[in-house]
Amino acid sequence: MHEGDIASGKSPPPPAGPPADVPTAEAPPADVPPDGSPAADLPAADVPPDGSPAADLPPADVPPDGSPAADSPVTGGPRISWRRVLAAVAPRGWPTPRRVRELLIFLVVVILSASAGVGTTLAVRQAGPANQGGSWLPADEAEQAGPAAMNDEAVYDKVEPGIVDINANLQYLEETAEGTGIVINAAAGLVLTNNHVIDGATTVSVTPVASGQSYQAKVLGYDRAADVALLQLPSAADLKAVSIGHSSNVTTGSPVLAIGNEAGQGGSPTVAPGVINGLDRTIEASDQTDGFTEILHGMLQTNANIRPGDSGGPLANAAGQVIGMDTAAGGNAVYSGYAIPIDQALSIASQIAAGHGSAAIHIGLPAFFGVLLPSSNSADPRQQASQERKQAGSIVSRLIGCSTGDISAAPATVAPAKAGALVDEVLCGTVAASAGLHAGDVIISIGTHAVTTPASLTALLGSYRPGSTTWLTWTSPDGYTHAALVTLSAGPAG
Repeated sequence: MHEGDIASGKSPPPPAGPPADVPTAEAPPADVPPDGSPAADLPAADVPPDGSPAADLPPADVPPDGSPAADSPVTGGPRISWRRVLAAVAPRGWPTPRRVRELLIFLVVVILSASAGVGTTLAVRQAGPANQGGSWLPADEAEQAGPAAMNDEAVYDKVEPGIVDINANLQYLEETAEGTGIVINAAAGLVLTNNHVIDGATTVSVTPVASGQSYQAKVLGYDRAADVALLQLPSAADLKAVSIGHSSNVTTGSPVLAIGNEAGQGGSPTVAPGVINGLDRTIEASDQTDGFTEILHGMLQTNANIRPGDSGGPLANAAGQVIGMDTAAGGNAVYSGYAIPIDQALSIASQIAAGHGSAAIHIGLPAFFGVLLPSSNSADPRQQASQERKQAGSIVSRLIGCSTGDISAAPATVAPAKAGALVDEVLCGTVAASAGLHAGDVIISIGTHAVTTPASLTALLGSYRPGSTTWLTWTSPDGYTHAALVTLSAGPAG
């Protein structure tokens, strides 16, 4: 894993004293992180802290549901692209030699039932309310009792101008990830998406589907646990925000339209009609590509056919208002899609836009050092290496040089440190490579704090901002202790 993959934990006690070759008189106070406030060109007033919609969105008293009669039949079916049907637009290919991931978090074990206990999981077809008071309607009953089909094309025409394609360059994974985003404030260039769409990205490009012009996006911040991220397009012109509804007013049986960048192909979005058949759901979702797993609460459940590439895209109601953000899908006998309620997502986005970081919300990009660490909780570096070899089934024997990709392997030789964070690999072109670290080294302190495990190093780095300067101390396999004054760079997002 990267040293920034875990962002929690308490700082361990400082070491008894600095290493012999670290001149304590010169140790600067520069490891105090800067304020981390957002860019001055982003007016906090554009997204009020109370989570209310931006100025260019409809007022809160506009009825959000727009639902037809509840006793009319429901229509469902395959995904279609109105622009491709009406204008015969051919889909684009994937113009990159890298491995491309079209992003959607798929559900492995989908529902966590509160009444059955936190550790109990149920398959989708057996799902019940995730929280006391939660609402759920089985898919077959929703299809029989739900409201009439909305005008899918009219809803699409209203929402499509505010949809963007997102391309995340995962440099250290040697991958490109594709997803979707929603323009929530055109004047400020604010784009809402899932955190897992930009997780691990070194650069993010955003293409409004209405114009087809790509822009480099600024990552304003993200909430890993809630799977919400906020981007900004500082130089984008002629953006149009979507119309925002109120997810708190959504009821089971309401017709919806899921829209997104299916298969990461870009261009005109595809759509999937359906109905809401569950409210306030708690799900356990997993990205089967990299093993990432998360638990999300309060989700909207739908039988709309949400597909890979749709992550971050809008779930719209019959009035053409966005009431959710497409995030996950899966199941066994019954395939269900899941969306983060828009009220919940906008509340987080408003805090990010205002620069209000917290234990959950990270503002801007994290500080980055450039080493790969074992997935181990052990303090013993040799034990860390042993566990990594069992997990990866391979050994990296070189003690010099650097790596260009995120590989999972352990060095053949480990520094004789009693505790610390073992360096599996050093990424080329990073601060660690410039400082002279190599695979097999063990990092034993950062600043004035001892590093006791890989997780402790990750937690300590979480208190720094890009541009912070601090001392780093490590032991090499030959038994020598080294130190360097390093300036941390901006790392991969998410």
